[in-house]
Amino acid sequence: MKGVKPLILAGIVAASAAVHANDLDKVIDKSSEINKSAAQSQTKIDKIADSMQGRLQQFKTLNKEIDGLAVYNAQLTKQLNNQVEEMESLNLSMDQVSIIERQITPLMLRMIEGLEQFVSLDIPFLADERTKRVTSLNEMMNRADINSSEKFRRVLEAYQVEVDYGRTIEAYTALLNVDDTEREVDFLRIGRLELIYLTRDGKKAGSWNAETKSFEALPDSTISQINKGLRIARKQLAPDMLTLPVHAAE
Repeated sequence: MKGVKPLILAGIVAASAAVHANDLDKVIDKSSEINKSAAQSQTKIDKIADSMQGRLQQFKTLNKEIDGLAVYNAQLTKQLNNQVEEMESLNLSMDQVSIIERQITPLMLRMIEGLEQFVSLDIPFLADERTKRVTSLNEMMNRADINSSEKFRRVLEAYQVEVDYGRTIEAYTALLNVDDTEREVDFLRIGRLELIYLTRDGKKAGSWNAETKSFEALPDSTISQINKGLRIARKQLAPDMLTLPVHAAE
């Protein structure tokens, strides 16, 4: 009997060890399942975190775009308001166009009339050319196919031509009645100070007298200076001093 107890005890111990080993395996298996589940859960959490981070970045990007659009819209609003003001100004200007045209037409007519009088009273150089210019302006005023701005430009251009005559020297050829005979002569115009002629044969010369409204003969001693002046005006000689008679205005 004494030999049997140790055997029974050993069996119990062995059985107990087997039970514990089996429980430990279950615990280990369960722990492995938990770890696996935890790893899966962490993976899901990481994915969710990545997704949230991405959406947060998108949210920030969209906010920046919204801010940019707000600034752009504000600028567009300013531009639109400015355009509305310009349209109102243009509409006002258009309303005033008819008034301006009614005022500028009489002004141009007076300017042309004044120019015509000026040409008739001025020294008679390029008489045909200047008279035709004035006639052309009068004809232009009756034309409906030319707008008011173009008409005004041409009137001012005619005035500018007349202004330029006063500060230039010019030589040209034309017909003139000399000693009751129509002859071809060379004219020398020095600004509006002097208008001198010299016959083509170089034998007779004269100058315009504004007081008598006629040409007066000049002495033969002036012919060489007149020839020199003609050559300077035609750019055949360099500019130089001339000694010519001048009819001083009183």
